[in-house]
Amino acid sequence: MKSADYVYGELVAAYGRQYLVDCASRGLLLCVPRGKKSTLACGDRVSVTLTSRGHGVIDAVAARATELFRSTAHRTKLIAANVTQLAVICATDPSFSDELVARALVAGENQGLKALIVLNKADLKARLEAAHKRLVPFDQAGYRVIVMSAKGDTTALENELTGEITVLIGQSGMGKSTLLNALVPEANRATREISTFLASGRHTTSHARLYRTAGATIIDCPGLQEFGLAHLARNDIEAAFPEFRPLLGRCRFHDCSHRSEPGCALHSACAAGQIHPRRMELFHRIVTAESGRAVFS
Repeated sequence: MKSADYVYGELVAAYGRQYLVDCASRGLLLCVPRGKKSTLACGDRVSVTLTSRGHGVIDAVAARATELFRSTAHRTKLIAANVTQLAVICATDPSFSDELVARALVAGENQGLKALIVLNKADLKARLEAAHKRLVPFDQAGYRVIVMSAKGDTTALENELTGEITVLIGQSGMGKSTLLNALVPEANRATREISTFLASGRHTTSHARLYRTAGATIIDCPGLQEFGLAHLARNDIEAAFPEFRPLLGRCRFHDCSHRSEPGCALHSACAAGQIHPRRMELFHRIVTAESGRAVFS
């Protein structure tokens, strides 16, 4: 094999077993993985063997710095690779699930990602106060909450994205597409370009895509209605609540479930106002839902 036929790049879009790889030396390449089974995602750095003009085969994936997963009892989905930050997008309307927000943040914390929450559609004043109030437990836990409108000034969010590789996650209807277009003016053109390469434009919106803008890299994920964490053990979930971490190991019983046991450090902190009651409730909802599940990739 000639060295000229072997290149390196970053995976920027995917559909089925087709992947679009951005190679500095060759531009965009439409690639397929070698072998029948592959686990690839936007942000992966890969080596490619060129097979024809504009096409190649992915031979190997470089070691990942981070891996953001969601999972059910039977399937694990790699959302993005090598990201440094997670931005969860909510909106004043329609209503959002604070449990989905918590689940996404748990997955991010498990990988050591920076995290922030964006409350979009702040221009809908009648619903703003109620929506903002639902995010108070996260604000108290130490998460940055940015209140904004994608149709207005996005400077506050842009400042948080600078120098980071950020994955955007949110439910359908949160205005994420409008927000992306405000952050990345070339997003529509890039999407059309990706659609051309994949020859399947109507499907590309259902898969993650990577965009670059001045000073930032953004991976946009399709809208989610659930965020499973079956790949995480109970102690992983426990440690992914940042306000819990200083208290872990301080309960009277080493196997404390943080429900009704005497001497529970988390319950004492909750009673003292150091942990928001809704965060405790979300923790128990997540642990109960995910307990006993096995993951089959």
